[in-house]
Parts: sequence; structure tokens; C-alpha cells
Amino acid sequence: MGMHSSAHIVWDWNGTLFHDNDAIIGATNAAFVELGLEPITLEQYRALYCVPVPKFYERLLGRLPTEAEWEIMDEIFHRYYAEHRVRCGLTEGAVELLAGWRSAGRSQSLLSMYVHDELIPLVRGFGIEAHFIRVEGRTGPSGGSKAEHMVRHLEALGGVGIEATRTVVIGDAADDAVAAGYVGARAVLYTGGSHSRASLEAVGVPVVDTLAEAVAEAERLAA
Repeated sequence: MGMHSSAHIVWDWNGTLFHDNDAIIGATNAAFVELGLEPITLEQYRALYCVPVPKFYERLLGRLPTEAEWEIMDEIFHRYYAEHRVRCGLTEGAVELLAGWRSAGRSQSLLSMYVHDELIPLVRGFGIEAHFIRVEGRTGPSGGSKAEHMVRHLEALGGVGIEATRTVVIGDAADDAVAAGYVGARAVLYTGGSHSRASLEAVGVPVVDTLAEAVAEAERLAA
């Protein structure tokens, strides 16, 4: 079967391929200090996290942060995260799964809400860039939804014959499934990242505990 007639995977980065939970929690709590908020645990974060990110802060503050507060928290979050991501690595089994999917003649791409200019060297540093036909991060302001980015990503992939109906998005957040549905693709959600299993199951798409299960489910969905 040709590459573009079989399933195409759009991978998420943070919390999916990149196991950065510790850096995310540390950066979130560093940002919270600015508003006098108590630090939260990973379990609390996974129960409350949502996008757009200001809505996540609203759940904790009881109100949306002001524009000035958001700018300060966003800057602190990204500065702290950049310092601490160096201690994070790829999710268990990610390298083998990416290589196996590619060696089977199937295509895959990477779409992240992480800053594009920082994402590219990070992916390249792990030696996995060649497994993707497209690697794309965020180029606009932070805090938004992934859906519009997914539209542009799928439009670009359409130029090489990849159809949304044969595409499966693998991510760790409800927003990944929303973005997939927005373009007519399928989604599989992985429990090892930003959301609890309960919050992922409420989305109504397959939920798995390992990336190996996610890949197997992606193949089934696109069959």
C-alpha cells in the first residue's frame, strides 16, 4: 500500500512524544507565584488543565487573568520551561514507534503549540526529524486553540496527497481531539500527559495509556 493511501499520523509534541510533565508543572507553579496562587500538583494540573490556557487560569483564580497578568505569567512560564526542559526526554518507546511507522512506508507529521523556532532544534536534537514529512510549531501568540493550526497543517499535507479522512491525531489533550474533528480527522488520546483519563474519556474518542497502543489504534481507525 502506498504511503499516502494508508494512515497518516499527526503527532502532538508536549506531553505526547516529549515527556515534559515535570517542566510543565514547574513552569506553571513559577507563573502562579506572580498572582499569589498556591502551587499545584501534577494530579491537580491534569484534572483542571484546558485550553485556551487563560481558561485554565480562570478555573484557579475564579476569574480570567487580566491582559497584563496573562503577559507576565506567559513570559515566566516560557522562560522557566526553557530552562528546565533540558532534563526531559522522549516518551518511552517513541523513537522505535516513529522509526517503525516510517519504515513501514507510512507517513507522519508533527504539529505542536510550542514555539516553532524552539521546537525545530529540539526535535532535531533528538535525532527524529527525518521521521516526519512536516514539523510545525506555533508562530502566532500563545494561549489559543489548536484547531486553526490544524487546518493549515492539513492544507499543507494535502499538497502531498494526504487526506484528512485517513489522518489520525495522537495527542494528550482534549484540544487535540477537537482540532482533529475540526478538519475531519480522527483522534486517539494518550493519558501520560496534561489530562487525566477521566477528562480525556469525556471527549468521546479512544483513550490509551501507551504510545504503542495509540499507534495500533490509529492504524485501526484509519483502516
